[in-house]
Amino acid sequence: MTDEDGRRGTPLVDEVIKKAAVAWVTVADEPARGLWCAPLEGALLVVSGPGEQAAPGLAEATAAQVTMRGDHGGRVVTWSARVDRLLPGSEEWETVAPLVAAKRLNASGSTAELIQRWADEGCALTRLTPAGDTVSGEALPTGSLAEPPRDTPAARATRKPFRLHRVRRR
Repeated sequence: MTDEDGRRGTPLVDEVIKKAAVAWVTVADEPARGLWCAPLEGALLVVSGPGEQAAPGLAEATAAQVTMRGDHGGRVVTWSARVDRLLPGSEEWETVAPLVAAKRLNASGSTAELIQRWADEGCALTRLTPAGDTVSGEALPTGSLAEPPRDTPAARATRKPFRLHRVRRR
């Protein structure tokens, strides 16, 4: 189905978007990333950048694949999305950014300060709109699509435990 804005969705996609809080977004050949999102008018809005979640390539992308979960936590649908970046100072930014900022949990400062920080630090506010093929039901992969853990500077080498006193072996 295509509406007057060029949006192509199905009733299933529309329903999962309404309930979305997290979506797994794949851009180009990058692995899927779980991203916090806010639903608005049949699309998902994602904020990424400094001080926010990492979404490499999403701000520059024109298309992405979005995988959504159902009420019971399992993968329900994967859909193709058109990616549009909303620019600070534009009319869209002025209307959409406050709505997204109001839903941003654990943000320091007021909504206005958060929006200003997003604009000043170059954070990307992107809209993911259904724009293509939808995969659901029997067509979804049945196996795990888990990726190996990514390298992180937070990993530490495991050390032997410290023992204050000598321990007897039996």
